[in-house]
Amino acid sequence: MWDKLLDRFLKGMMVADRLSLTYPDGSTRDYGPDTGATAHLEISDAATLRSIILNPDLGLGEGYMDGKIIPRNCTLDDVLTIIVRNRFKGTIPPWMLMANRARFHMRRFIQNNAPTASRKNVAHHYDISDDLYRLFLDQDMQYSCAYFVHDDMSLEEAQIAKKAHIAGKLCLEPGMHVLDIGCGWGGMALTLARDYGCRVTGITLSKNQLATAKHRAKAEGLSDQIEFRLQDYRHTEGTFDRIVSVGMLEHVGVPNFGTYFNRVAELLDPDGVALIHTIGRSAPPMTHSSWINKYIFPGGYVPSLSELAPAMEQSGLWQMDIEVWRLHYAKTIRHWRDRFDAHLDEISATYDDRFVRMFRYYLTVCIMAFEQQMQGVYHLQLAHKRDAVPLTRDYLYDAATPAAASIMHERRQA
Repeated sequence: MWDKLLDRFLKGMMVADRLSLTYPDGSTRDYGPDTGATAHLEISDAATLRSIILNPDLGLGEGYMDGKIIPRNCTLDDVLTIIVRNRFKGTIPPWMLMANRARFHMRRFIQNNAPTASRKNVAHHYDISDDLYRLFLDQDMQYSCAYFVHDDMSLEEAQIAKKAHIAGKLCLEPGMHVLDIGCGWGGMALTLARDYGCRVTGITLSKNQLATAKHRAKAEGLSDQIEFRLQDYRHTEGTFDRIVSVGMLEHVGVPNFGTYFNRVAELLDPDGVALIHTIGRSAPPMTHSSWINKYIFPGGYVPSLSELAPAMEQSGLWQMDIEVWRLHYAKTIRHWRDRFDAHLDEISATYDDRFVRMFRYYLTVCIMAFEQQMQGVYHLQLAHKRDAVPLTRDYLYDAATPAAASIMHERRQA
């Protein structure tokens, strides 16, 4: 039964590329035209066929994690590129469309993300182990999209450029008090304190990140300029000259967008500037990945700009600038995956094969999202006053940390 349903599904979906599938009984069937890209998958048991039919996104991810779905004579990139590229081009069976619509309408319940749930969700991913993240992130442990001013930049250079670009948009002056919402391991806060002379309050819901951030601030002699807190943005009080939030809005959830932007408005000084860096969709809203929600980012969601705009408008803040980064995150994650693969022996000594396959699948499917889907990164620059920043973007390309300016100078001279 399940093989017949999957056969019907793939016949309708595959319209641009060729996918060969070996079923549990050993038979192989080809789907799609004999043109475009090709890939070959083997599925080893009937239970996996059933899972794919009931929830393709979850079934495919779990099948790969469990070693029940195996790419043959091709890479995981090849397989996921074909699947992602064809999933919206072909015909999807009615029962899958109905299930997808149901999951879409359930997102307000799934993403409720009350403070207690938010802390639990963050711990699920960020409190695994700092040692794991150190193996594949840059030296500053920036776990967000880097900014590749030049294609051949190293990951370290691109992350420095990212921080410099954000700092430029904040229009910083020494002594300003900056709130860093979702401060991670403290890299942005350290940069703003060290290179721009700011006071920084960084908040996170991750105990691991908090401990590492505090340790780093102490090691650099910046504890008097930086305060890190284990705190929800909804519980933060005070007024700040500047607010920065990098890679945190994706954890807020649809029901809380209004609360989030209202809190930014309340915490931001009347003359202040905020910069929100978030993954976003340049297309209508869609159902979040069931697999990502279960195994990687519970309660997470990639918003479309159409979902964020009403909340920004109702906050009363001016939208000073909205910039879209295309493909920068795909390049970033490819660097991460290369480093992850380079340390497989170390990672496998600590984690089992299923975890390793899960994490590698996560990195790969995220690459595909940025390379094959309408997904990018938004920079939302907000303020209470329409003249809080210069009227053109020209000022941005003179604003850089000494380190970033040195990199840019060397590149121009090469």
